[in-house]
Order: sequence, then C-alpha cells, then structure tokens
Amino acid sequence: MTTPALEAQGISKRWPRTGAVLADCSLRVERRTVHALIGASGSGKSTLLRCLGLLEPPDAGSILVDGVLAVDQGFVAQDRSVRRSVGMVFQEPSLFAHLSALANVALAPHRVLGLDPDAARNRACSALDRVHALHLADRRPDELSGGERQRVAIARALVMEPTVLLCDEPTSALDPLLTREVMAVLRELALDAGTTMVVATHDLDFVAAAADSVDFLHAGRIRMSGTADLLGTRGLDDELDRFLQRS
Repeated sequence: MTTPALEAQGISKRWPRTGAVLADCSLRVERRTVHALIGASGSGKSTLLRCLGLLEPPDAGSILVDGVLAVDQGFVAQDRSVRRSVGMVFQEPSLFAHLSALANVALAPHRVLGLDPDAARNRACSALDRVHALHLADRRPDELSGGERQRVAIARALVMEPTVLLCDEPTSALDPLLTREVMAVLRELALDAGTTMVVATHDLDFVAAAADSVDFLHAGRIRMSGTADLLGTRGLDDELDRFLQRS
C-alpha cells in the first residue's frame, strides 16, 4: 500500500467556552485524489481543515503528511518542510494590497524558499498560468474581481508545490457566477493536473464532479464516509438525508 498524501487519526478539539467542536475524526487522503468535507455550517469542517493544515493544534490525535508525523497528541511539528507540504486556500484571499498579483505569489518562494527574485517570479508565473490568471500578473488586488483574487490565492498556495492543497469554502464570499469560475479552476486542477486536495465545500455539484472520497460531518463527528455516490443515496443516515434535502 502506498503512503497517503495525508492521514489523520482520532482528531479531537475543544474550545474553552463552547466545548467539543471535533470528536475522534479520522481520514485518509490518497495521492492525486480529491477529498471533500461536507456538512452544515457549524459541523466542524473548517476547524478540521485548520487542524489538517497545522494552523490549529488538536487536543488529541495524530496527523501524517507524506508519511511524516506532523501532529501527535496536540504537538505540532516545527519542521518547516513538513509545514510547507500543506497549502491552504481560505474563504477570504487576504492578498497584500500594495503588491501585484505576481508579487503576491512570488513572495513566499523568495522569502521562504530562498529563491532569487527571477526564479521566484518564474515560478509564480507558472502558478498563475495553472489557474488561468497569468494575464492578471501586474494588477493589484483592488483591480481584481473576487473570483480573480481567489484564483491568485490558489496560485499562491500552489507555488510552494505542496503535497496536499486544503481549500476552506473557497467560494463562500462569491456570487454564483464567480463561484462557477473558481470551482472550474479547482475541478481542472483535480481532474487534469492531479492535484491532491481536501475541500470543505457546500458546492455539491463540485463534489459530484471531482471528489474521489467524501466525509459528511455533523456536530463535530464524521458520520458517513464514502464516494461521491453518497450524494445520491438516501436512507443511510438521517442527518445526511436532512443535509442533502436542504442543500
């Protein structure tokens, strides 16, 4: 059996005021696959994704990235190479307003990887091209639409060549037209480029078209796991049925 891109066992998390938000969540993401996290708002999708992205230490459980132990019982590895193996795309792009799209994407390869400016720019151009945004290279964030900013943010994550790309509701702040634009880019990365992804999303059309595996979260627990066929199945789980009926 090949080493998965990402594997988590028994992830649990509590907030001091509100109590448990994740309870004993486990998943395995194979290379060159798309793993979708679905569930209602407040089900724990974003918190689980932040734990997988090594941004939020879980209270219990372990996470392996590319076979390397990144989290063990709440302790997050400080090894930068492990952290660089996970890319993250957030709900809001949060680009540097004073930098062009190209400069935003080239910043990390230059500052973090130590590439010289020309090499960093070349790598950034390739990443922008992958998301059909190379023509936006010289524009600043305030000159871009919401969908264009999110595509630049995806390029910013891809430029570090992560083992796995995590996307947290990447279209939640966009209108339907821009949502289709961004999800089309993610679908292309998944189906044509073979990018390994974990996507927390309400876009069930994307899940049906691109996801190889799906976890349904409810009240901080993974209640159902399977393929995208879950979306067309009824009677397996009452909470899943209610979620699909509302979606």
